[in-house]
Amino acid sequence: MEYGTIPPIGSIDVVLIGIDSLQGLQAARILKNHGLRVVAIAADARHPYCTTSRVEKVVHVPSVGPELLDVLLGDGSDPSGDDDRPVLLACQDKSVRFLSKYRDRLSVRYRFSLPPASSIRTLMDKASFLEFASGSGIRVPDYAIVRNEADLERAAAELGFPCIYKPSIRGEAWDAHSTLKVLTAQTPDELRDIHRRCSGWADAFIAQTLIPGGDDCLYSFNGYFDAHGTALTTFVARKLRQWPPGAGSSCLGEEVRDDDLLGMALELFASLPYQGLAYLETKRHPDTGQHYAIEANVGRPTGRSAIAEAGGVELLHTMYCDVVGLPLPNRREQTYGTIKWIDVRHDLQSAFRMWRAGDLSMSEWARSYRGPKQYAIASWRDPAPFVHDLIGSVRKTLSG
Repeated sequence: MEYGTIPPIGSIDVVLIGIDSLQGLQAARILKNHGLRVVAIAADARHPYCTTSRVEKVVHVPSVGPELLDVLLGDGSDPSGDDDRPVLLACQDKSVRFLSKYRDRLSVRYRFSLPPASSIRTLMDKASFLEFASGSGIRVPDYAIVRNEADLERAAAELGFPCIYKPSIRGEAWDAHSTLKVLTAQTPDELRDIHRRCSGWADAFIAQTLIPGGDDCLYSFNGYFDAHGTALTTFVARKLRQWPPGAGSSCLGEEVRDDDLLGMALELFASLPYQGLAYLETKRHPDTGQHYAIEANVGRPTGRSAIAEAGGVELLHTMYCDVVGLPLPNRREQTYGTIKWIDVRHDLQSAFRMWRAGDLSMSEWARSYRGPKQYAIASWRDPAPFVHDLIGSVRKTLSG
């Protein structure tokens, strides 16, 4: 199969891997708003987000593998003249691993900010992340790493319930069988049933005691660290709802101030060599107020990157300026306003399910939408992705 090509170096500013993801679409829009010329790579050329008008070109090629490497390297020639190499930005975990694997070859034609390979492995694998965090004095929920039946029985005997169950590394096998990030077991027998159903979906799993509290107890840190490990900008937010409730991705969030979380995140990323975009998710215990580290994302934008920009923190622009050696933006300090971030379609689904369960009243739902808002997909300047996403969702519902 013949794939597209990257425009000549010097004619673009950023090559973004993964426009066919929410974080990819948002990153493209943010970078375009700062006047940057973005070329996007999509594994799924028919994805609704590929209809965005905020990129110069969408190149269809797998988001990992030798085909992508060939497209990125082009004819293999070295750039000539001044250093006009574009910034290469991975927007999904698999693309971060790809970029890390081929960083030496790709650095000839691109610039990027990425942690060392050892730090990526430590933080991206949920098992090694929990081991590292707890060993560094960071508070984490009680957990067990499950690779076999013996591990499963120890987890069933020692953990508190309810507990959550998730793959140590979420890959294609898990995604092929489940749209959920985690599964919940109320009893040891339920944990055994879940593991025996899912044991072929990954090499290792995490069983983790569920910290009490709803989705609004989930907090996040976003930041960018330079080559010296210095945090050049940070932003703290929390979820209000997610889809699906209790086991999905954020669909409504808000800017908050939480110095305890900020301190925990800075301590965690200072505990190992780190450079690049960083994300930490925690859950705050509703009774004690203590944060428990849940997981990290490394080297890429997240769904919360857009709320940071809307809140006045130029997270991705800071990354770009640092990588290419431009003066850093002035807007890098969080001022703790009231901005909210909404994925409209998924939030309506979440709110409806919570309403039917008696967990959300109509007045509570209406109040949750008050204040300034940043929309995840909907955009008057770039309407096509939302329209195509909505049409696709309606067709899927009618055909299902």
